Amino acid sequence: MTDPAMHNPATPDPKEFRVSDAEREHVVEILQKAIGRGLITLDEFTERTDTALAARTRGQLNAVLLDLPGVVNNERVLPRPQDRQELKSTMSTVSRKGAWEVPRQLVVRNRMGTTDLDFREASIPHAVVDIELDVTAGSVKLVLPEGATVNADGVELAASNLKDKVGTGSNGRPHFVVHGHVRAGNVEIKKKKARWLKHA
Repeated sequence: MTDPAMHNPATPDPKEFRVSDAEREHVVEILQKAIGRGLITLDEFTERTDTALAARTRGQLNAVLLDLPGVVNNERVLPRPQDRQELKSTMSTVSRKGAWEVPRQLVVRNRMGTTDLDFREASIPHAVVDIELDVTAGSVKLVLPEGATVNADGVELAASNLKDKVGTGSNGRPHFVVHGHVRAGNVEIKKKKARWLKHA
């Protein structure tokens, strides 16, 4: 009698293939575009994003896109050009606000300058944003969106000040991990409502 386990398995179903973090984040970006086109509501986006980030297989991941016309999650995942970005300022000011694309990792190199990063209206496709500080005699201000959490325990201070008005947490989305070295500088982390929410 032939053992069924000895039979060659059928060709694997692509829907059962495991998915990577990059694929999950790509689908979240597609869902963000769907909001902009009026295809889904903010509540639907939140629900589908949670499903996408928890997905383990391609079938589970694509399920959040099946009813969206003209929206496709390609099998091939393209590399993300903005996975890492350096912001450098020497006796100058670097500012990011409004609608801007947030990379997975930001490196802030600040020498006697000012770095202001406002994430409230930014596009943040990553569940976690890593911010590395390399600051000497400069100031850094981070304004986080509603629902975000931060962990700044990895910041090493030397003759410097760190004001964390958000508080340590890990369950928000997005979650910011701030670490690195600050020498004779100042770092402020806080939250504010987005401008469009203030008048809602």
